[in-house]
Amino acid sequence: MSKKFAKLSLMMIVLGFALMFAPSVFAQDGGAAFEGIGRLGGPIGAGLVVIGGGMGIGRIGGSAVEAMARQPEMAGQISTAMLITAAMIEAGLLFGVIVGLLAVL
Repeated sequence: MSKKFAKLSLMMIVLGFALMFAPSVFAQDGGAAFEGIGRLGGPIGAGLVVIGGGMGIGRIGGSAVEAMARQPEMAGQISTAMLITAAMIEAGLLFGVIVGLLAVL
């Protein structure tokens, strides 16, 4: 991952957190105008979770195919480990999306 992409990802995460907590911060002075902006935090967070999960599963798939190309006799064990790991990432991804979307309710 390049440094530029890492910076962009970190900035998006910080922006998502800031928008997620914006309604509680601006509620002290009647910040009704900021209520719509604050509701963007959950969907942005959920989108970041999906992007991260997709990158993780893509990396797992690429590494597994490369490992199978190097050792074809281990293809069965590699694909089994790949599927189990991808399922664990999917479970975390689903949890992150649910939490991100429930944050705005």
